[in-house]
Amino acid sequence: MSRSHSAVSMPPGLAASLRPALPGLARDIIAAIGREIPEYARPLEGPFGDALSLGVDRALERFVDQIATGAVGPEAGGDPRSRIYVELGRGEQQAGRSLDALLSAYRLGAGLAWERFVVAGEAAGEEPGTLYALAGAIFSYIDAISAESVDGFSQEQARSASERARRRRALVRALDRDDADPEVLAALAREAGWLLPATLAALVVEGEHDADRLASRLGFDVIAAAEGGTVLAFVPDPEAPGRHAQLAAGLPEGARAALGPAVEPARAHHSSLRALGTLRLATRGHVDGPWPARADDHLLSLVLHGGDATLAADLAAQALAPLDGLTPAARERTTETLRAWLDDPGRIQRIAERLSIHPQTVRYRVARLYERFGDGLDDPDRRFELALALRVTSGEPGIRAVIS
Repeated sequence: MSRSHSAVSMPPGLAASLRPALPGLARDIIAAIGREIPEYARPLEGPFGDALSLGVDRALERFVDQIATGAVGPEAGGDPRSRIYVELGRGEQQAGRSLDALLSAYRLGAGLAWERFVVAGEAAGEEPGTLYALAGAIFSYIDAISAESVDGFSQEQARSASERARRRRALVRALDRDDADPEVLAALAREAGWLLPATLAALVVEGEHDADRLASRLGFDVIAAAEGGTVLAFVPDPEAPGRHAQLAAGLPEGARAALGPAVEPARAHHSSLRALGTLRLATRGHVDGPWPARADDHLLSLVLHGGDATLAADLAAQALAPLDGLTPAARERTTETLRAWLDDPGRIQRIAERLSIHPQTVRYRVARLYERFGDGLDDPDRRFELALALRVTSGEPGIRAVIS
């Protein structure tokens, strides 16, 4: 703690003149604090009230004891009794308050103490100059006490930040378990001071980085932990407007990263696997930026190169989403036509024979397909993705063997 205050010389005999003012002074100061400091308007009871009462009492005793030595100043910091002011500072941080109220209480107490000491000093025949100097000594003393409380506040602030960071790293690792328990996650999130979101996504960042600092750059609600040459982060509400741009801006310069799909917290491990798989594809040249790469934009590459057993179903659901909403019969008929069209694009007569329908009916159905899938039906990559999706949903063993 900084000790910039100078000692104030006082006549040692003044201590005897002031001691008669001590009885009841601490009680009156506590009452005045309760009346005049809004934050302490509640009854000053319990651990905080006891500590404050003890602190005021000890402050008065220590002040008079210092006068008896001939000087009042910061050298009192070596007194074990000063620990109470450090703890008062800690308590304010733990309660989520600033130090303003406590420091105001100190100044209020100093003013009332000086008034009482002046009365006692005058009664004892002390010189006016001595009593005026007493005011400077009191407020110098209060500055030293305030510094002790500031020190305690800062210590607790640093300890709390460190503990919160540790708990958040533990939460990251709990989310990344494949058997994560929702109730356990909720409890860990409360302990870490983190609001468990409805959905989140894993972000995997390549390279060695300070996980806590990176998390703060990615967004105030992002949590992260270093994991074997990468940083694993969890991003709440990943589909929120501007979220992806925020993540991109927060990445270290030149770092590759991948963002997994949005999932419920209990399925966070699924998102982290997908993100890590995408990042591995990037290191092998199968995925190019911009970063972070969205895993959902690279499902086909992940199916072919990633080895995630859940990918086939996700690819099928994404690729065939335009068919959602159709009745089962209509979906089956449309799916049959789509597959025939992908197998023999543009060959109306052959498709008609395969489906045992009139060529004009084929043209009508194909027109409806273009309404649902758009020009993607003419794109080779999109056609390949659709062909894989159709074979996945039809349960063909050949294609399942390829992608499993």
